[in-house]
Amino acid sequence: MNIRINLSSEPFRRDRPWVVATTLIGIILSVSLAALSYLAIMHRDEDKEARAEAEKAQRQLNLLIQEQNRLESTLRRPENGEVIERSVFLNQLLRRKAISWTRIFSDLEKVTPYNVRLIQVRPQVNQRNEVYLEMVVGAQSSEPVIEMLMRLESSNEFGAVHLANSLPPSQSEPLFRYRINVNYAQKL
Repeated sequence: MNIRINLSSEPFRRDRPWVVATTLIGIILSVSLAALSYLAIMHRDEDKEARAEAEKAQRQLNLLIQEQNRLESTLRRPENGEVIERSVFLNQLLRRKAISWTRIFSDLEKVTPYNVRLIQVRPQVNQRNEVYLEMVVGAQSSEPVIEMLMRLESSNEFGAVHLANSLPPSQSEPLFRYRINVNYAQKL
């Protein structure tokens, strides 16, 4: 048997590596498509659950808002005005009683130099339930007070310091006196 092959007119082509490579790429892409389709279906189901939970939470929130509006309308009635005023007054008293004097003095002891006298301390509570201290301190010179101010600012228990005013020594009061306002980190 005689096979006629003319190599000069039809050269031998080396397509096998190209065919194998494209087949492998096709298989990999098909597997990737299947995996991504599966993940998309899974996420769609999870999204349904998340939407259902969000709708449930929104319904609960709407119920709570309705309840709050109902209670606020009851509180706004003229006959309840006296009760509200008394409630606000009692809440303010409770906030003031929540301030621990022992803790205030313990924290001040950590930052006050030995040669600074604490003449007056007045804790206050602002509208955001934050405590700040109005203090009057005295010293023979201003250096110990400056040191105290720096310690207050660098302390974790105290915040921003504001020097309201200072008074020089007088015949009745031999100390330099400084009025200081400082934020205090005591939780109520």
